[in-house]
Amino acid sequence: MSNSTYSVIAGTGSYIPKNEIPNSYFLDNQFLDSNGNEYEKSNEEIIQKFAEITGIHERRYAADGVMASDMGAEAAQKALESAGTDLNDLDYIIVAHNFGDLRADNPSVDMVPSLASRVKQKLEITNPGCVAYDLPFGCPGWLQGVIQSHYYLSSGDAQNCLVIGTETLSRICDPHDRDSMIYADGAGATVLEAQQNDTPIGVLSHEARTDAEKEAYFLRMEPSFNDQLDDTLYMKMDGRKLYQYALSNVPGVVKSSLEKAEISFEDVHKVLIHQANAKMDQAIMDRLAKLYDQKASEDLMPMTISWLGNTSVATIPTMLDLILRDKMDGHQIKKDDNIVLSSVGAGMNINSVVYKMA
Repeated sequence: MSNSTYSVIAGTGSYIPKNEIPNSYFLDNQFLDSNGNEYEKSNEEIIQKFAEITGIHERRYAADGVMASDMGAEAAQKALESAGTDLNDLDYIIVAHNFGDLRADNPSVDMVPSLASRVKQKLEITNPGCVAYDLPFGCPGWLQGVIQSHYYLSSGDAQNCLVIGTETLSRICDPHDRDSMIYADGAGATVLEAQQNDTPIGVLSHEARTDAEKEAYFLRMEPSFNDQLDDTLYMKMDGRKLYQYALSNVPGVVKSSLEKAEISFEDVHKVLIHQANAKMDQAIMDRLAKLYDQKASEDLMPMTISWLGNTSVATIPTMLDLILRDKMDGHQIKKDDNIVLSSVGAGMNINSVVYKMA
């Protein structure tokens, strides 16, 4: 077989904030329902139930002076060092995020200039041929950036692409909303490069979908549940509807991507899925396995949600980086392993990539 061009992850990096925020941090919060009423249950009961459902026991918050672009640049630097890629050899920088550089004291969306341009400046890249742009696509944004990079690389338009996912969700969540305990901050980055090989490696296939009828506003921006506050907008979600949407649709998208790659479920070594809710992820995995009349092994799906929370676009690249750097006990990925990367989030958007380790 003659050599073909494939899109291969050459390096990874992540930024995990040092500020550890345990569930006890929220004990003094005034939690309100969507009508602005206090709950009959105590905060202790609310937090205990929250931990049982989501699996989250702590999360990380960025330091006050640290922006999403700062975290993205640091994760990118590590990925570039890991790949051994010269800064000025990058053809594209794609930064996935949803809220820009939110300041700790002012949660107003700041997206001009683009975060990609800010990261390019922070990295001191002088090559004007390195095209930098942002990708707002909900939680699946980083993975969609991988898909876009795959097209650039496989077409011959590019040789090296840097894809970053970075977010400071802690600054856009309503402290009076129980869901505020889900969100966290962080960044993950990957360098993808075009490689010649006589057998398929790297990105083997991908699948994506957007449902924007009744699903469009499952995640949205609204004022605080506390009507005594100003009109600042915070992220809100219909958790139950989102759960059902993900459970109904993610397994099918993953299955479609596997079919495109002609890979059977039993030949998948790891599934790296967006970490939003531990019970939801396990239910998705169980339903996916059921589509193949199988049962998922306990070590198939690595989990970081218990200590990192939901970092949106940073979740999957951070988890991949931790595994490849042998920082996740019980989880390794080696050459020729088939892995699935999949995410679901605002839009509603879902995507899945089947990847063969090079």
